[in-house]
Amino acid sequence: MTERNNHSLSESEKIFIKTHQNDDVVQLLLQAQKFPTLDVKALVEQIKARQKAKIKLPEWTENENIVFPKMLSVEQCSSEITAKYKARLVQGESMIDLTGGMGVDVAYMSRNFEKAIYIEQNADLVTITQRNFQELGIHNVTFINGNSIDAFSETKEHFSWIYLDPHRRDDVGSKVVKLQDCEPNILKIKDLLFYKTDNILLKASPMLDIDSAVNELGNVSKIYVVAVDNEVKEVLFHLTKIQTEPIIHAVNLSSKNNSTQTLSFTKLEEKNTSIQITSPKQYLYEPNAAILKAGAFRFTAQYFDLQKVAPHSHLYTADKLVTNFQGRIFKIIAVCKLDKKEIAKHLTEDKANISTRNFPLTVKQIREKLKLSDGGNEYLFATTDAQNQKIVIVCRK
Repeated sequence: MTERNNHSLSESEKIFIKTHQNDDVVQLLLQAQKFPTLDVKALVEQIKARQKAKIKLPEWTENENIVFPKMLSVEQCSSEITAKYKARLVQGESMIDLTGGMGVDVAYMSRNFEKAIYIEQNADLVTITQRNFQELGIHNVTFINGNSIDAFSETKEHFSWIYLDPHRRDDVGSKVVKLQDCEPNILKIKDLLFYKTDNILLKASPMLDIDSAVNELGNVSKIYVVAVDNEVKEVLFHLTKIQTEPIIHAVNLSSKNNSTQTLSFTKLEEKNTSIQITSPKQYLYEPNAAILKAGAFRFTAQYFDLQKVAPHSHLYTADKLVTNFQGRIFKIIAVCKLDKKEIAKHLTEDKANISTRNFPLTVKQIREKLKLSDGGNEYLFATTDAQNQKIVIVCRK
């Protein structure tokens, strides 16, 4: 990008990015002297960002006019698929995003509002995002550069929704998880926010302890544990002025077929659900990551009419095939001890996919003991059964 304007791209810069979009960026930098009229270093940063965002933000990377900010902003922003999901949760006359960043969340959420406000203290990021929104055809967002709490305090408006995704890095750049360690600290400003809204949507770390967060926050109406392709990406809290028992939604989004799986329950339902414990039957069921993070261990058994292999294994079994199960389903081939010869009888090659649930050895230790490489058609689940016996369940998908 040229010095005159680092928030837009000239035609020659767009051509350079498109031509080299799949190149090795290190090699490209070494060849900078071949392009004396271009700021190759800045353009390489754009290429790196686009390579990083190709899967995360497909609509943005397909637009050659989009300018990406510094890499940290790209790494920290929501993905397109999770931003679109959040947009399904909110609607109304107005919203305000107190932690604007790259603007991915507000870009999609603002579609459900007459007007939206984006606040960001990094002036350069505000300018880039404002221009990107013009390129994306988003015209109902007002941009404010400044401290979000100061700017929020000055506004006289009452908002349908307030959204915030607090910064989860400390002063030395290390990741933080606890709410009180994030900036802004929602625990300190919650009451201030409720002066001007009835609904707050808070995005938190996927590593956050949900029960602790609910106790600290109060006012939690709904919890969304959001996974993409069976990997938990974020935990969302819908806060309201009225205290109710939170409904927990375990959500798994598929980037492959654009589908959404949701299992909804309350902690009381989870606590009061009775379960059956049994030895492995014909099929083994492993819940998706969102369900496990959300803590629907007993409720899952009741909801899908399954039995648990053991109280603490979070593996389920049945003689019937439950096709609507939210997770992976396996056909059980055998139940063995952790014995190389015994297990080898049921493998088609010297490899297997190994998982552990409530088992004293790690996957690496089991792999070394059984002398198996990773992969293949068979899946081994090393676990402890209801009789406290260490077993390996041999399965195929």
